[in-house]
Parts: sequence; structure tokens; C-alpha cells
Amino acid sequence: MSHSPMPVPPPILARAGHLLDHYDLLLCDVWGVVHNGVTAFAGACAALQKFRAAGGTVILVSNAPVPKARVAAMLASRHVPEDAWDDIVSSGDIALVHIADRGFTKLYCIGPQDRDQALFGALNAKSVGLDDADAIICTGLTDDRHEVPQDYAPVLKQALRRRLPFVCANPDLVVDVGGTLLYCAGAIGDLYASMGGEVYWAGKPYLSAYETAHMRAETLRNGNVAKARTLVIGDAIRTDLKGAENFGCDALFVASGIHRHDAMEGDTLSLEKLTALFPAGTPSAVGAMGELVW
Repeated sequence: MSHSPMPVPPPILARAGHLLDHYDLLLCDVWGVVHNGVTAFAGACAALQKFRAAGGTVILVSNAPVPKARVAAMLASRHVPEDAWDDIVSSGDIALVHIADRGFTKLYCIGPQDRDQALFGALNAKSVGLDDADAIICTGLTDDRHEVPQDYAPVLKQALRRRLPFVCANPDLVVDVGGTLLYCAGAIGDLYASMGGEVYWAGKPYLSAYETAHMRAETLRNGNVAKARTLVIGDAIRTDLKGAENFGCDALFVASGIHRHDAMEGDTLSLEKLTALFPAGTPSAVGAMGELVW
């Protein structure tokens, strides 16, 4: 008689300092770990500062659909100190590189033009109607407060008939904005993929994000960084923990981000909920914390 493997939740950690001492490089998520969309998490920022002060390197890996300069500006506006990180890898930059590499010159744009102007303005391609497009670039729902992914089904069906490639400039499905979960570009990309469309995922959990970040770190450190000395920190099982698994390095799970209601009882991490959140086969983590603190 065969038995299903038992779920193995990550060990709950009160503090991360002893764990972080085992690594040279942190590939750290931004939204849900460093800030909550409104303000910085002071404990997380202090932990990253302390890690860097001891000689470690911190690369922020963000699925934000904008170039890294815009991510840096957003961090500053949320009072994240500049000395908490060394460099930023953004999905927006990965998408821009992919579009240039593929030679797309006419794009159908989905997403809020004002919020994501930093990416749309950086495109060396013309914004056109769907019938004239080489591909779709999607940074998010045009109105994520009132729309749902299914609202885009008619456009996606039309795109599928033309076999248009879909460049997803933010593979996240949802984001936590000050306690409210809003759909992201990944939810539209997921719908297009389920319909049989070709989707390029510019960011986590795909290797493009972590390989880019790892190369940046090796350049900054002027030497090789072993994957065994690299730790991914994130709040999303689907992107951060799966990305660490894909890349072949350890992960630390921060539970108070998008899985807050699945893992927390108030401000406390629940072992029972954590066990349910990590059934057998789920990407693993070397530890779990409510919030990142040293």
C-alpha cells in the first residue's frame, strides 16, 4: 500500500541573522518583503543593511514592469534606504531586452499608460492596434481596481487568431497593495497561455530573472558566487520559491506578503496553516518568517 508523502513545512524562524551568515548573496523580492506597496518594512531594510555591512551583496529582483531606475524611485518614495541594496533586476528591463532581441517594431500595449510610462516610453517600437501588431506587451490590467483578467478574453481571442506572441512584463498573478490584492499582468498572461497562446514571461520564477541577478552580483563582487552561498528571499511560492528551485539555490519564505491570510493568524505565523500551504511537491524553503528581521 503506497502512502502520499507528508507535507513538510519550512521551519519557523524568529530571526534570520544566523541563517543569513551562511550566504554571500541575497536575491531579494521587493513587494511583500522590503515594502508593502505603501511603506518600507523597517526590520527587513535593517536586515539587508546589516548583511551588506558584513560584506554580503543584495540584488533586488522585482517583477515590476518598469526599468530599474523607476523601481529605485519607487523604493525611495516608500522610504527604503539606498544602502539596503546593491542593484536591481526588474521584469521591465528583461521585457525590453527580449523585445529588442526579437525585433518587434509594432506592439499592442495592455496596461496603465500613466503608471507604466517608464516602460512604454522606453520601447523602441510603435504602439499600434491589435490588427497591425507584431506582438502584445502587457504590464498589467489597465484598471486593476475594477477589472479582472477575464475582461481581456475578447482581445486575447483576437490575438490568438493572429498567433501573436505575448510579452508578460510582470509574471505575478496578484500583488498586495497595502492589504488589498490586485491582479497583475501574469493573470492575463496565464489566461492567454491557457488558450494556447505563446507567452514570454519576463521575470520570476523563470531563469532570466535569477541568471541576470546572479551575473550582476558576480560583476559587483568581481568573482564567482556559488549557488550554495546564494539565498532567494520572497513572499510568493509560485514566483520566489519556485524561482529558487529552478535556479538551484535556497529560499527563505516571508509569510506576511501575498500568502498572509493563508499562513498567518493575526501577526503570528501559524504552523498549522504553514503545513497546509506546503503540501508535498511544493517548492521548499530553508525557513519561514512573518517578516524579515535580523
